[in-house]
Amino acid sequence: MDPNSQILENSEPISSEDQSPPVPVHSPPFAVASLTLSLSTVIPSNFLVQPRFSGLFSRQPNKDNVPTQAASLSHLPISCSSLCPPKISLKSTVSANPLQIPLSLGPRRPSEPSNGAGMRRATIVWFRNDLRIHDNECLNSANNDSISVLPVYCFDPRDYGKSSSGFDKTGPYRATFVIESVSDLRKNLQARGSNLVVRIGKPETVLAELAKEIGADGIYAHYEVSHDEMETEERIESAMKEENVEVKYFWGSTLYHIDDLPFKMEDMPSSHGAFRERVQGLSVRKTIEALDKMKGLPSRGDVEPGDIPSLSELGLNQPVAMSKEGWLAPNTSQVGGETEALHRLQKYAAECRAQPPKATNNGAQNSIYGATFSNKISPWLTMGCISPRSVFDELNKTVSRKHDGGNGTGTNWLMFELLWRDFFRFITKKYNSTKKQPNPSPATACTGALA
Repeated sequence: MDPNSQILENSEPISSEDQSPPVPVHSPPFAVASLTLSLSTVIPSNFLVQPRFSGLFSRQPNKDNVPTQAASLSHLPISCSSLCPPKISLKSTVSANPLQIPLSLGPRRPSEPSNGAGMRRATIVWFRNDLRIHDNECLNSANNDSISVLPVYCFDPRDYGKSSSGFDKTGPYRATFVIESVSDLRKNLQARGSNLVVRIGKPETVLAELAKEIGADGIYAHYEVSHDEMETEERIESAMKEENVEVKYFWGSTLYHIDDLPFKMEDMPSSHGAFRERVQGLSVRKTIEALDKMKGLPSRGDVEPGDIPSLSELGLNQPVAMSKEGWLAPNTSQVGGETEALHRLQKYAAECRAQPPKATNNGAQNSIYGATFSNKISPWLTMGCISPRSVFDELNKTVSRKHDGGNGTGTNWLMFELLWRDFFRFITKKYNSTKKQPNPSPATACTGALA
């Protein structure tokens, strides 16, 4: 007689509708356990049944054969006060029995290592008017948040060509400055173990294609404030929403951070004088150090960096060094890029240290005069080759407080000039954000008492 059937001779009879043929017990090294799943019972996957108990479960319905290494693991103790009640109700509403899934004794590896580490798999950094490594919150955040980073710059065809009035949207000199700035950015990224992917095309199209190609789960970029640039941001957000890719923006184009302003954007003063009074005494955030080493490029997709276009590829003619009248063409000595911007800033700071301030008739200290009447760094600020905070920090190290002209707005007179730049950028942000409001009050550059 089967020893398993002998064990069950003294148990209560089971109704015929619950009866099923016994399962033969196999000899080691494998044992067969027939287990039953109910909604109120959870059986861990590592529950191993020794051969001498297999008969206790052999007559239960809904059985699933689970091979285990019982012979080699028989030394593991099993503690159970009631291995099998005489009658078990086996009504389950579970559609798929988990025990039907083959068990594996090997280690379980997560399918997405980035999820376990709390990091993004791949992030695209979309460079716009922030062509720099220093004080770039967007780039640093992407590098800290992600396993791999793909820096990208797009030459948007909508920024080039002719306007409705027949003029170049971007002239050859400005375009040359942009090309040089992008080329310098690529060199700086390559020096840190990364690279810059360059494309000619609409950003919403280019970024969507690259995100699919590398399996990106995030796009990081800096905010812009003009109407066309904000429309591009909306198109990108719409395209990325369909691909389940998060778009994250940062603010990095002004001296004062937008989150530090003592008023909401809709309450932004419409005159420079009122704005200056409201931000007086406001602290400037510290600059962000440039990365020494960047995360590598995504391994998936094998994206080609692409060539930096020439003027002709952007639909422009090469500028001439001399005009028809024989005058030297403008901007011929200005080389684009962060490297040149930092060099000019250090040179300007040295000139400030060597040049004493000039006193005015009323005894107030005036701005730096002579060759240093201007920092001559506006083109690099415009393209984001250097940040206003970097300019402020450098001059803060070299120029004493007695040079600030007594205007109370910062460390030196240049602070006053940077405030004008902030004012125009914030006021543009305000009216582009509230352009749907009827009859908004006009902005004015007047510094008088119209606040």
